[in-house]
Amino acid sequence: MNIAFSPGGWGPSFEFAFDAQNFSDRVLRIEVVASDGVARKRRRKEKGDAGQGIESSSAMVDTPLLHVSQEENAVMELLSFMYNGKLTTAEPALLLDILMAADKFEVLSCMRLCSQLLAKLPMTTESALLYLDYPCSISVAAEVHHLIVRAKEFLAKKYKDFIKFEHELMNFPLVGIEAIFSSTDLHVPIEDRIFTFMFKWARARYPELLERCKILSSRLLPLVRFIHMSSLSLHKVLTCTDADIDHDQVNKLITRVLLHKAYPAQQHDGFAADLTACWQFAERTYICKPLKVVAFDEPCPQVIAYWDLKREECSRLFQQGQIHSEPLRRPFLSGKIFSPQLNLAGLDFVLVATCNMGQLSGLYSFGLFFFIERPKGSVTVDYEFSARTRASGKFVARFQYKHTFTDRLMVGCNDVFGIPWPSFMADENLFIDGVLHLRADFRVLEQQEPQT
Repeated sequence: MNIAFSPGGWGPSFEFAFDAQNFSDRVLRIEVVASDGVARKRRRKEKGDAGQGIESSSAMVDTPLLHVSQEENAVMELLSFMYNGKLTTAEPALLLDILMAADKFEVLSCMRLCSQLLAKLPMTTESALLYLDYPCSISVAAEVHHLIVRAKEFLAKKYKDFIKFEHELMNFPLVGIEAIFSSTDLHVPIEDRIFTFMFKWARARYPELLERCKILSSRLLPLVRFIHMSSLSLHKVLTCTDADIDHDQVNKLITRVLLHKAYPAQQHDGFAADLTACWQFAERTYICKPLKVVAFDEPCPQVIAYWDLKREECSRLFQQGQIHSEPLRRPFLSGKIFSPQLNLAGLDFVLVATCNMGQLSGLYSFGLFFFIERPKGSVTVDYEFSARTRASGKFVARFQYKHTFTDRLMVGCNDVFGIPWPSFMADENLFIDGVLHLRADFRVLEQQEPQT
């Protein structure tokens, strides 16, 4: 009789003998139990008695009793593989169960085949979450490491638009949240939203206070890039009284972040070592870019805001077909960069950077606008836009105007620098080390309450 070999090439194929009465002179009894510890102890004892364990069961004199914790289907697939070198499933969950069973009984060739089959399967949200959340031994973790890496990359890429998927993410397990919010490529209005989402998600998923505190402190808050949160939000966190925050931990962290923001050149007494956890991360892709603000009360309410935009951030503003040559009645998220709200005279101002196409010239250019959220009555604002140049090292005024607001109108300049978009993007005098430094100066000249 010619000997056939298994498709995997690991040895002779005994498929003809599997579950065949003529070739089975021993009975293998399998009892599925819940305890992994009991199974391991029994297996070690039986392996020591028999010398070869499950793979040499046909040589045993007595009928062995093996305890396994995997599902019955996984064990039967493993036994079938040991006879014919084949697996009959392409289901990720079952393949993982088979991989665990193969690891338990040290069937290395089956472990390799499971790993290969899993690598060939298309990645989906369900399979990615399965790979990340599957409990496995150290040896199995090594086999599926590439799957875990792929799963994290898949989730981070698919769910990078935070605004689009925020509601869906509320139903994600912890491992999925960690994979997505660890990404620098996450598109989010501002880091403050990440902090707020973490608490919203934790309170929905972990109703028990102590467990929620532990998850927030050890798993979720480390994902928040506090150094990129607005100073206003950091102050709010410092003064909040929520019971599910470890206030000592968070307050110490945020206090040092605020000190770093105020005195970035001064890091004494081991500051650098202690602060690694809160600003070792790069900025995400923020729709709202943080501001640095200086405020004055006299002789009139005034705010000077400094806004730094990277060249790559400006390049993402370009979208063909945009026409913004007239003041806009409402802002849109597409093709714009927003600032966080800055408060002046009890009003919330928001800066907006755009790429505009002039209706007459058809040329694209860099535009800078602002609007007031919910203006009350009539508000007259004098404003000036400036940009720092490499040649002078100073901020040079580019546009100045005065406008009286009675509603939520976006006003500003659709061509701040008076040059086409390609020339603007290539201008090394404006982009100093790849960064465009802008300054906006707002003064409230007159404010009238609405008529009742």
